[in-house]
Amino acid sequence: MARRRQLEAPSAEALKEIEAGIDQELSRTAVRPPIADVVADAAMRASPLPQADREAQAKDKVDAERLREAEGKGLVAVEIPIHQITADALSRDRMELNEDEMQELMTSISVNGLRLPIEVYVPQHVEDGAQYGLISGYRRLAAIRRLNAMSGGERFPTIVAFVRDPGGVKEALVAMIEENEVRAGLSQYERGRAAAMAVYDGVFPSVDEAVSVLFSTASKAKRSKIRSFALVHEDLGDLLSHAIAYSERQCLRLATALRAGLTEDIRAALERADPRDGDEEWLVMLPLVEQAEGAAPDPARGGRPKIKEKPVVSGREKMANGIEIARESGPNGYAIRFYGKEVTADLVDAVMDSVRHLLEPK
Repeated sequence: MARRRQLEAPSAEALKEIEAGIDQELSRTAVRPPIADVVADAAMRASPLPQADREAQAKDKVDAERLREAEGKGLVAVEIPIHQITADALSRDRMELNEDEMQELMTSISVNGLRLPIEVYVPQHVEDGAQYGLISGYRRLAAIRRLNAMSGGERFPTIVAFVRDPGGVKEALVAMIEENEVRAGLSQYERGRAAAMAVYDGVFPSVDEAVSVLFSTASKAKRSKIRSFALVHEDLGDLLSHAIAYSERQCLRLATALRAGLTEDIRAALERADPRDGDEEWLVMLPLVEQAEGAAPDPARGGRPKIKEKPVVSGREKMANGIEIARESGPNGYAIRFYGKEVTADLVDAVMDSVRHLLEPK
């Protein structure tokens, strides 16, 4: 029987000779066996990176995922060209800017830059080349645009902003109102106007739904008042020049007059007047407001007074000097009302003297 030969591992020199022979053979055939690629790839994967490099690679992966998630939520501030932002994508709730506050804000931005980013979103429809609609930061954006205009150029060509995904215009309106309520507060009339404009823009089908969504955190009583403020804007908004100066009580009284059916009378009075401020504008409407409040409220009950009987007002007669007069009759008797800028206290006193002379026994 032949003796079995014991196998021995090749030496390093023998391995080198084998490898050299394989390389030489491959260079002649110009064909690389597929198994060679598999082995090379497996060898590369089996060769681990140093511990520090593996930790850095893992951290980079986590950071990238976290950044993508934050960007998706609108939590990463970006720089946006000023001309790409429109402030009118949403009907603004704030109607006027306090000039002193604007000057302070402009000075702060000019010296220290913008400290708080604005909030924007991508609207479905864009106009004038704008790509973003403003949610909050109306004063900040206006201040930077003023500074650019004053400098005669683009001193601040971009503005830092959070690009939000509000899930729709409704959420964008809520965010805008919440931001203004917290930072500066809206006037009573501006609250009602915001709800009415949201209905006008087609965002909500009714004022009730607009108020319920936009002012969801307000009490039931406050939402009821805001609906009254919205009525004032719906019926008189195109004629009122100083409504944001009205108090809550004034807005509620005016809404009562509108519900009493005096809308056309109030509009006619406003069309003839040219008030210089809120006080003068209110005085124009006050006679009609008081007319709607004809019946005294029951002191035992709260809420707005109930109108028991609407006074009857005759057609107005216009005098040569422009003054208009009308006769009013109601449960409390008769009255003569005077309308027009020319009506003064002295004129009323003169009329009263004539009436007394007429009624006194001769």
